[in-house]
Amino acid sequence: MIFTETRLKGAFVVELERRDDERGFFARSWCRTEFEAHNLNPAIVQCNVSFNRLKGTLRGMHYQAAPFEEAKLVRCTSGALYDVIIDLRPTSATYQQHVSELLSAANRKMLYVPEGFAHGFQTLEDNTEVFYQMSQFYSPEHARGVRYNDPAFGIEWLIAEPVITQRDRDYPDFNG
Repeated sequence: MIFTETRLKGAFVVELERRDDERGFFARSWCRTEFEAHNLNPAIVQCNVSFNRLKGTLRGMHYQAAPFEEAKLVRCTSGALYDVIIDLRPTSATYQQHVSELLSAANRKMLYVPEGFAHGFQTLEDNTEVFYQMSQFYSPEHARGVRYNDPAFGIEWLIAEPVITQRDRDYPDFNG
C-alpha cells in the first residue's frame, strides 16, 4: 500500500500497490503491520456499507465523542464520491481545517480518517456504495455532527443542492 499524508496530520490517502499481470491485478487493501508502521490505528471492530441511490447525496459531517472516538478507513466500492474530513482536535495546528479527496470505484483510493475528525461525503454518481472499516463500535449516545455548510469550515461541495437528511442539515453553528 502507498500512504500519502494529507496536510492534516494523521490523515492519509491510501492507494493500492498493484501487482499487475495478464489476468488483472492483485493488491493488499489493508495490513495491520503497514498501518502500525505509519502510526495509524490498526483496530477494526466493525465494517459498514453505505449505499446511496442518488447523485448529490450528502452524508455528514459525523464523528463520535469520547470515549468512543473512531478512526475510519473509507473506500468507494461502486460509483464516485467527494470525501471530506475536518480536523476537530482542539490542540491540533490544523484545527477546524478540512481536506477533500475524490474516491471512486475506478481509482480505488481510500481515506484514513483519524480519531477526532468529522467525516462526510457527497456522491457524484447514482448508486454509489461506500465501505467503512471502523476502529470503534457505533455508540448512538456518542454520535455527533457538525453542519456540512457551516461557514466555520468553508467546505465547497461539488453539487449545490444536496440530497440530505434533516438531521444533517440542522446541526447548529460550530462554536469550537
